[in-house]
Amino acid sequence: MFSYNFKYELKLLLRSRWIQLLSIILLLLFGFSTFNGLQKVEKRKKDIRAAYVEVQENDEKMLKLLDSVERGMEVSVPRWTIPTSPMAVGNYHPRVAAMEPQSMAFIATGQADLFTHYVKPKVSGNDFAMNFAEMTSPVQLLFGSFDLAFVIIYLLPLLIIAFSYDILSAERESGSLRLLAAQPIKIHTWVLQKLGLRFFWLTLLVVCSLTLVFLVTGLNPLGQLGVFFGLLLLTLGYMLFWFSLAFLVNLGVGNSARNAVMLLGLWVAFVLLAPSLLNQMGNTLYPMPSRTLMINEMRNLKAEVTERQDEILDNFLRDHPEYAINDTTQFRGFYHRYMASQRLIKEELSPIVDAYEAQLKERQDWVDQFKWISPAVIVQESLNQMAGTSTQDYENFRKQVVRFAVGWREHFMPFLYNNKNFTQEDYPQLPKFQYETKAYASFATVPILFLISVGLFTIGFLFSGKTKKGELLTSS
Repeated sequence: MFSYNFKYELKLLLRSRWIQLLSIILLLLFGFSTFNGLQKVEKRKKDIRAAYVEVQENDEKMLKLLDSVERGMEVSVPRWTIPTSPMAVGNYHPRVAAMEPQSMAFIATGQADLFTHYVKPKVSGNDFAMNFAEMTSPVQLLFGSFDLAFVIIYLLPLLIIAFSYDILSAERESGSLRLLAAQPIKIHTWVLQKLGLRFFWLTLLVVCSLTLVFLVTGLNPLGQLGVFFGLLLLTLGYMLFWFSLAFLVNLGVGNSARNAVMLLGLWVAFVLLAPSLLNQMGNTLYPMPSRTLMINEMRNLKAEVTERQDEILDNFLRDHPEYAINDTTQFRGFYHRYMASQRLIKEELSPIVDAYEAQLKERQDWVDQFKWISPAVIVQESLNQMAGTSTQDYENFRKQVVRFAVGWREHFMPFLYNNKNFTQEDYPQLPKFQYETKAYASFATVPILFLISVGLFTIGFLFSGKTKKGELLTSS
């Protein structure tokens, strides 16, 4: 019976041109989304390269100025920008702290359209206030990006619904269900075979389309076989979930219109409503502390600190005698007092910043606990982690930049408080930023998806086992 169903289903799909149509649609969707993702990644790389080129050009000018000053020549630049001053180097010649895109970044835009990919920390900057936000299009934020993740999560289920919503209802409406009931095969077994064959053909089309698109766009699946294989497994697990839902709905033996409406309703619930509900409940249960209040607190504290900068500097030098080796009163300038006061401001504001980050972490942990109610959420998160554009990736980048900003500032403190000029010999020792990626178990959700699908198929078998064939024939 299975071999007959296989031949019959293949002829049916070919005559109805479903396979041909799906092949064209999948190639167009996967091709355009991959091309669009690669364009975004290329723009990101171009912006980072431009930042590095700008720093290199500024460094060349700085070294020429240093050479001229050390030779005793006059330079026609503002006095406060002469690079013999360590604060001038720290402010006007910062390093680039960049988050280079990973090899599979084109798969999912994730948080990449919300945050910048590079910053230039300065000695006079507030590293505790870094949020890495940049201006973005509100229309793009509303509809998202047309990337591979969007096609897999949003559009692929719609194709599955259109491909499988009337497996059983079409037979009943055409009158052939009675002939089927006379055959020595259970209804749920027949439906499962039909859906299994369609899942097989769609899987074949998805694998071939993705492989072809990768090859055409210059990507080598064999060079990243592990990640590519993981992407396929994740996609197939998500597809199997939607086929299991189609199995349940088809066994309800409603008419085709009801089946389509029910499956579309499930698509809206799992893909649109569940993520929005999780986000809104997270905001309600764990509201973020007001960033405006934090900024006002910072301004008030700065005003208070400014009035007693000399006292703060004395206390700072008393606590750090290594910075007071060559200190004399006449050499105490603006930056001597400013850097000491900045330390005090950071210490005073750390409880507020820590509370802000702790509340954010609690909200993210809460969302992680309940993300399993929607496969769309866990697949999106897995694809973001695979692409290196997840929330965790950008939080990891932010923390690394904050540490680098502290190191950049600390590097110039001995120059400043020991009243030592910056020279050409000191240039090679300038700190450099190196982004370290963090590995995530992005494929750990694949077994979960398969288990959920098996559970739904089991429910369908149990439901159909209590329903007689006569009830299936007469129900509407």
